[in-house]
Amino acid sequence: MTVTPTCRIKVINGNTCEPMTQNIDASAQAAKFPHTEIITVTPNAGPISIEGFYDEYLAIPGVMEQIILDADSDAFILACWGDPGIEAAREITAKPVVGIAEASLYVANMLAAKWSVVTTLHRARDMAEKTVQKAGMTERCASIRTTSLSVLDTENDRAHTVEILAAASKLAIEEDGAEAICLGCAGMSGLEKQLEERLGVPVIDSVAAAVKMAESLVSLGKLTSKQLTYRLPEKKVIRGYGDHFQVENFA
Repeated sequence: MTVTPTCRIKVINGNTCEPMTQNIDASAQAAKFPHTEIITVTPNAGPISIEGFYDEYLAIPGVMEQIILDADSDAFILACWGDPGIEAAREITAKPVVGIAEASLYVANMLAAKWSVVTTLHRARDMAEKTVQKAGMTERCASIRTTSLSVLDTENDRAHTVEILAAASKLAIEEDGAEAICLGCAGMSGLEKQLEERLGVPVIDSVAAAVKMAESLVSLGKLTSKQLTYRLPEKKVIRGYGDHFQVENFA
């Protein structure tokens, strides 16, 4: 029997690594309800991976473009664990915008009194800490455990990635008091079951968590508040960008 989609969600990879987009899509498709249509895309411009603030800021225009030019989706997911540009995304559309980091923290918060984030390179610690702080979850976060993994490592060597994540997660549980683990990179999607079997605590796939959050917001009929903070950007000339980036052209 053919199921007619009643919810269309666009999942936007924060980087321009196409194999990672495919992995993100697989996780999102596995998590969705039958009536949900998932469209997973790679931005037209941006870095191949995001591992620092320079990468993040360069990635944001490409992510915004995927929202600006989309009139059909019911919700958007930013599939990079730092949720790059999420506040700007909420300004340019009234449709729900869910960041995978924020979603993973909310899910972990409902499953455990304390949880840890296990993520990529050590240089990403400050970015991860700021993400947790922005979500208002600092007091519930047992630790941020960084690793030797680059973002692309998580895609290119899955077996090695599981070993590194398992070791870091074990330290978070035994030394930091974590009772659940948030996987702090979209490239780690699809590894949560293997890790749960080894660790014995809930492990959160951030992409899957974001899909369920987005479906819920659409089902509830909720839109992003335009009362003040997330109003459309102020109208002004924006030089060096295409016409579709000009606020006067927004719906």
